[in-house]
Amino acid sequence: MRVLVIGAGGREHAIVKKATASSLVSEVHCAPGNAGIARQAVCHPLSDTDIDGLVALAGRIGAGLVVIGPEAPLCAGLADALLAAGIKVFGPGREGAMLEGSKAFAKEVMDAAGVATAGYSRFTEYAAAAAHIEESIFPVVIKANGLAAGKGVIIARENREAGDALERCLVEGAFGEAGLEVLIEECLVGHECSVLALCDGGTILPLEPAQDYKRIFDGDHGPNTGGMGCYSPVPRVSPALVDEIIETVHRPVVAELGRRGIDFQGVLYAGLMLTDQGPKVLEFNVRFGDPETEAILPRMESDLVELMLACADGDLAGSRIKWREERCVTVIMASAGYPLSASKGDEIAGLDLDGGLPGVEVYHAGTAETDGKFITAGGRVLAVSALGRSFQEARKQAYDGVSRISFAGMQFRRDIAAEPAEAE
Repeated sequence: MRVLVIGAGGREHAIVKKATASSLVSEVHCAPGNAGIARQAVCHPLSDTDIDGLVALAGRIGAGLVVIGPEAPLCAGLADALLAAGIKVFGPGREGAMLEGSKAFAKEVMDAAGVATAGYSRFTEYAAAAAHIEESIFPVVIKANGLAAGKGVIIARENREAGDALERCLVEGAFGEAGLEVLIEECLVGHECSVLALCDGGTILPLEPAQDYKRIFDGDHGPNTGGMGCYSPVPRVSPALVDEIIETVHRPVVAELGRRGIDFQGVLYAGLMLTDQGPKVLEFNVRFGDPETEAILPRMESDLVELMLACADGDLAGSRIKWREERCVTVIMASAGYPLSASKGDEIAGLDLDGGLPGVEVYHAGTAETDGKFITAGGRVLAVSALGRSFQEARKQAYDGVSRISFAGMQFRRDIAAEPAEAE
């Protein structure tokens, strides 16, 4: 079977690597891919939102399964178009993808399903939002309603900071259409974690939990990013707590979507805050997370393609996932200026000809190739993942890998998984 993976980041590189290891797969294709993915898959220079072009490509290569990585093509209806063409797809249709595409829609679904989340108000006008801020208890969280590549969330600790965020969204249009409506939420306190689950419309199968790091600088300082690192599993999230989260978050949401005639199939990612009152939802994603995927998939011993096919066929019941006992730590290496800008064209030194390193997994995100050399081509450039019998060992392996790679202006956090390593 041929598999077509849609996307160009570290998440897609991790999926491609798992697909190439599947006994079910004869050939892996990717659109558009990147310089690292091109070492394992046939890459096609198509935008991930070129719906007609991607459907035609899937038909032309005889894809037995299309795996949609990023949120933009899901929200644009790529899964619907593939299904209409008779092509199997892993990922929800446009209506289900609105859980990520519209934070307001996600809140409506959670309210209807009785899922715990932060209190919130919605605004499209600056004056009304600013008046609400005057009466708020700080800190507050201001979110662009639509897709903003992980950068549309601002934690405002005082009035001036909140006003600036509202002005950027509602007046200056910093996030385009995504920021034409904002949500102002209470700021939840506790420990964050991510619990992803595979869904076939009825059956829900959880993946191992992960902990990511959104801020650009150590100690959770600086602006939000798409994610600067991750580790899995999460010691404070026990199997019993995962079961509780599935029963109180994932299952009610999937059921509520079903009541609305939406058959959700793919990955339902719940970003959670573990509060004193129990788990509360911060956000939903409708696809594999990035960098969570780069920390979760190295620990998966089961055949990922087999599981994704089961989701696509509505046949996930009875499936089980086998996991490695080792811990995994993933460190993101980002380009100069990220997340406000992204330096491109800088040569990446230290990688072998296949774009990797011995002893660690190197997943390419923002990379290209010119004159036989790897160069930077985006904000988040590489994800370096390592397994270890302990978090200390996995962390040392990952940072040893990072130390062997260099490019101009590179940025990475030095505190990924420091907490669980110290706790050991």
